[in-house]
Amino acid sequence: MATRTPAPERHVDEDKVMEFLEQVVTDGAAAMSGLCTSIGDRLGLYTAMAGAGPLTSAQLADRAGLMERYVREWLAAQVAGEYVTYDAGDDTYTLPDEHAAVLADASVPTYAAGFFTMLQALYDTEDALLEAFRSGDGVGWEAHGPALFAGTAKFFRPGYTAALVPEWLPALEDGGRRLADGGKVADVGCGFGYSTMLMAREYPASSFHGFDFHRPSVERAREIAAREGLADRVGFDVATAQDYPGEDYDLVTFFDCLHDMGDPGAALRHVGETLADDGSCMIVEPNVSDDVRENGHPIRRAMVNASVALCLPAALAQHGPSAMGNHAGEEALRDLAGRAGLTHWRLAAESPVNKVYEVSR
Repeated sequence: MATRTPAPERHVDEDKVMEFLEQVVTDGAAAMSGLCTSIGDRLGLYTAMAGAGPLTSAQLADRAGLMERYVREWLAAQVAGEYVTYDAGDDTYTLPDEHAAVLADASVPTYAAGFFTMLQALYDTEDALLEAFRSGDGVGWEAHGPALFAGTAKFFRPGYTAALVPEWLPALEDGGRRLADGGKVADVGCGFGYSTMLMAREYPASSFHGFDFHRPSVERAREIAAREGLADRVGFDVATAQDYPGEDYDLVTFFDCLHDMGDPGAALRHVGETLADDGSCMIVEPNVSDDVRENGHPIRRAMVNASVALCLPAALAQHGPSAMGNHAGEEALRDLAGRAGLTHWRLAAESPVNKVYEVSR
């Protein structure tokens, strides 16, 4: 009869156990709080509080058109999370202006409420993700509900508004002069088209073509362009990164989408086929490290977790040769570009959220 080897004796540091327990409970509380943040965003509670000064729960409920008892309970959660302040003397609640800049004002780069709209959709497809872990299959973008597409546009739009025109385009080697003179641009993976329209608004002499595989997003982009009076110089069509039409583009752009593709190398080869002789490609990617030890910062941590829930499954669903995730790193991207014939590579700009690369032949 075989002798069973005893398990090694464990020496657990109880202080470290309690320290890690506190970390996990803090994360759990943040996850639960995220639901309340999403509720406040979707019901317009933060917008109703912004700039209003102290409000009672009844006053806020009246401003938002909601039931007071629910609003009072929501406010208690907001005070616990230190999103909202409470004055016991007047029984009033205030959303500080600094907090409104993050939760209520979509016109400023610090606006982050779109993050919670995305989470709404991702939690809905958790079961599909579990099955993907078992099977190795993917979960395509199209498998998610409309909240993902709306939330992605809502989340990225403030950052693009703040940086694309004033910082990123001027950082290109030609400083954006070709667009000022009248160039031709393809925005690949454009989603709702906010990036496309930001460029079109700044450079009226140029023509802009947004492409996305997701028809509902393309239709939404067309609606927004028409509403904003940009349809004369912006067009949106359903196409993939490997087959979008046109040629002689002065600029091809990928905004936070190249890593979601099952065959990013083929996408870059198609860029080479459609660029003008002296054209260039702008690749905007998350500012996340390929060294997993360097992603503890909250922004990087959020991005890496998004890669588990969204980016990697989306790439695997396309059954291509490269499922990168959003933290493959600059060297992996540069290698793909080089093998696609785009050998000129430079880091043009950087922010806490994004890195911007300029690539050409």
